[in-house]
Amino acid sequence: MNKFNSNRRRSAYLSCKRYTLLTGATGLLGSYLMRDLLLKGQRLAVLVRPKGKQQARERIEAILQMWETELQLRLPRPVILVGDVKQTNLGLSEKQTTWVAEFCDEIVHAAAVLTFHGPSRDQEPWATNLDGTKNVVRLANECKIRNLHYVSTAYVCGQRDSVVHESELATGQTFRNDYEQSKYEAECLIQQAEGFESKTIYRPAVIVGDSQTGYTSTYHGLFLYLRLMAMLVPSQEANEDGIIETPIKLPMEGTEPRNLVPIDWVSKAISHLVTTPEAHGRTYHLTPDKCTNAREVIEYCYAYFNSRGVEFCGSESACDLDENDEFARKLFENTDIYSSYETSDPTYDKSNLVQFAGHLACPHIDQEMIFKFLDFGKAQNWGKRRSKPPQVTRWIESHLTEIALAAQKTMSALRISTNERSFHLGLDIYGPGGGQWQLTTIDGKFLVTPGLPDESCPVLKLNDLQINDLLLRDQTESSSDDRQIDWTQPLETVMTPPTG
Repeated sequence: MNKFNSNRRRSAYLSCKRYTLLTGATGLLGSYLMRDLLLKGQRLAVLVRPKGKQQARERIEAILQMWETELQLRLPRPVILVGDVKQTNLGLSEKQTTWVAEFCDEIVHAAAVLTFHGPSRDQEPWATNLDGTKNVVRLANECKIRNLHYVSTAYVCGQRDSVVHESELATGQTFRNDYEQSKYEAECLIQQAEGFESKTIYRPAVIVGDSQTGYTSTYHGLFLYLRLMAMLVPSQEANEDGIIETPIKLPMEGTEPRNLVPIDWVSKAISHLVTTPEAHGRTYHLTPDKCTNAREVIEYCYAYFNSRGVEFCGSESACDLDENDEFARKLFENTDIYSSYETSDPTYDKSNLVQFAGHLACPHIDQEMIFKFLDFGKAQNWGKRRSKPPQVTRWIESHLTEIALAAQKTMSALRISTNERSFHLGLDIYGPGGGQWQLTTIDGKFLVTPGLPDESCPVLKLNDLQINDLLLRDQTESSSDDRQIDWTQPLETVMTPPTG
């Protein structure tokens, strides 16, 4: 492996360690973390693998364009590293690994799979959750990355009846499934890892949809129950008052607390903690201020579907379940995987979270939010609707030399001295097809490096439309339609979406 001691490469560009490497950026939580960290001004690199016919950059572009549509502003683009946490060295090339060692000073490891049971420890969930974490730690040590952030789960506590403290991990607990145990063993690995200045661990409870929009990209947990309700309830007969009858007995009291947390809040809290240095080096329980219970969710579904008929009978022995009831059979068959969670959920201490992120209140899951989840699931056909491919006029990385030459011609407007043999510039291109690079001339030739230079060098911040204008202007300077670009526009203007 390259030991990163090439003076020639180091002299070719200017860098200081200030990028955050994010894994799992295409997952539900990872996609929110990517958005929120970018909004906080973090310089990001994301580890992404191709999927099907989609290249890694297309997967990230599709997610960012979704956020731009919702936020109505253009976002910066992260540096994209093609790789996979399940592979040795995260599947990175020597050149990519060298870049990580030069530019990255922290890792947010959010990649995980929610597979409850695996056939063997060399397959999922172990392959990603445990072995992937081992690979991340090895790469971090090799690249001398000193700050590690790990997204664990509140359920590393296993089956517990007592209060679970943030400072606890190994208490002799037993686990409901391989997912819990694989995450527990991965967190143990993180706790024991050496070579880091700080190791920060985040333990979210059961993540549900977006509290504001209802959005989700996964249909596990609560969304599995809601999807079943949306499928099964309308197929039942309505009584003479138009109310749909869903007679079913559930083996629980219905008041058992459920630790459910909206995805947008989880991401906001983690992003705040990641960007708060004094908060590093601790463990955080990302759990609700007020738990939800099954009776509440059923009541909300009654209101949504205009239905009734669920009976909570306390235990399976008291339920007298009717095996011939098709409605009950389908419900229990599809939710059996979560049965061990239905009658117990721990109480979590969150002292650290309150101290460092107490101002970020966790939204309570109420009727309005459940309606948003149901509406979103219906609109997306419960995950079956295909996502839109990204719309890109041009991938900027294919035009960097043209952009550099055009920018060099206008350097006087930027008040930057330059000559044909010495030129160094950062490019931070927002919007579709954008990215972050630095351009350096060496003996009259351009060297392009991913990532922005340190603060000693100028950085040109433009959006994709301005780049299109720049390229057009350079190609048709004599055109009467030539549009002038204000190179001194503030960032707020750059991020303003186009009208019309």
